[in-house]
Amino acid sequence: MDIREQAISLVSRHETRNPFQIAKELGIIIIFAPLNNIRGFYQYANRCHIIYINQDLEERDACFVCAHELGHYFIHKGVNRIFMDNHTQFVMNRYEVEADRFAAELLFDDLDLQEFLECPVATVAQCLGIGETLAKYRMETVVPMVG
Repeated sequence: MDIREQAISLVSRHETRNPFQIAKELGIIIIFAPLNNIRGFYQYANRCHIIYINQDLEERDACFVCAHELGHYFIHKGVNRIFMDNHTQFVMNRYEVEADRFAAELLFDDLDLQEFLECPVATVAQCLGIGETLAKYRMETVVPMVG
């Protein structure tokens, strides 16, 4: 199952795109803490799944970080990764790119993105609050609605 299919399956199974609700239903512990320059990270320790989120993030950014860390939970089982970028979602590491893509698929429904199909990537990125590279990826995966 690819990243998009995993995210869509998760949304269908939990009947929500809210990553905090999904994490709660999965028994994942969410901890908001002062993490300095780290936006968040996922940890598996003592048979507990934990997502740490920087308490200083705006709500929209915290939501994205939670979805990103859920990506690590589903795609990178057994690997503790730290999501360390300060100002953008552009990261070089393959694991981070995959987790970003998972988050974008989880958070942004194709139906809601229809209005952006003809918009420049920079506009989409600004409206969604994500980096241009990720916005370009997500818009390329949108299935246009016929109607």
